[in-house]
Amino acid sequence: MGSDANKMNDATTFQPSEPVLCANGCGFFGSAATMNLCSKCFRDQRIKSEQTVSAKSAVDKLVSKVVSFPTQTVTSSSASSSPEAVSPAMAERTRVSNRCVRCNKKVGVMGFKCRCGETFCGSHRYPEEHDCEFDFKRTGRDAIARANPVIKADKVNRI
Repeated sequence: MGSDANKMNDATTFQPSEPVLCANGCGFFGSAATMNLCSKCFRDQRIKSEQTVSAKSAVDKLVSKVVSFPTQTVTSSSASSSPEAVSPAMAERTRVSNRCVRCNKKVGVMGFKCRCGETFCGSHRYPEEHDCEFDFKRTGRDAIARANPVIKADKVNRI
C-alpha cells in the first residue's frame, strides 16, 4: 500500500532538469538562483561588487570633502575626479573607522564621531584634545543666520 502511493506521487512531482555547470568554469554545479554560478563563485562575485561600490562611494566622499574645503583649491578637473588626488593619509583615515585617529586605539562601536569626520576614543573625543580643524564658530554663525533672516520693511513714502 505504501509503495503504490509513492509511485503515484513520483509522476506528479517536479523532476529537476539536468544540472548546469558553473559559468566561471570551476567545475562545480551552478543554479539559476545564483546566475548559473556555484555558491563559492557567486559569493566571491557578490563580495567583489560590494567592495567596488563601497570603494567608489568612499572616493566620491573624499573628493567632495576635498572640494568642499575653501582653503584647498583644485587646480584641474582631472585631479578632482581621480583617486590619486587625495592624500594617502586622508584615504587611510576613512578606511579605518574603528580606530582612534590620534592614538590608533581600537574603539569599535563605542568610538566618538567628531564633526570633522574622524573617529576618536574617549580620551581624544573633545576638539581640544585632537586639535580639531572644524570651525565651530562659523557653523554656529551660519546656523543663526539661516534661522534668523534679516527682515527689513520697505520705506514708507510720506506725503
